[in-house]
Amino acid sequence: MNKAELIEAIAAATDLPKATATRALDATLSTISSALNSGDSVSLVGFGTFAVKERAARDGRNPKTGDTIKIAAAKVPGFKAGKGLKDAVN
Repeated sequence: MNKAELIEAIAAATDLPKATATRALDATLSTISSALNSGDSVSLVGFGTFAVKERAARDGRNPKTGDTIKIAAAKVPGFKAGKGLKDAVN
């Protein structure tokens, strides 16, 4: 399912116009991104938790030359599924 299909599903489930569903989805994604950017986590009970994880610096290899390179530490977004989502998938 892509973003357009998700918007159609939201519009159908809530009897909202597609434009309103689009704005609601965009606002939700923007709010989650802003919270993660400020270091907060977003917990949706029964669905899951979005959080920022630290990735340590490490050595890697250039696949073309085989030379060792340094990969810098980074912050990456993470998601941990909640019990309700896990049960819905299984």
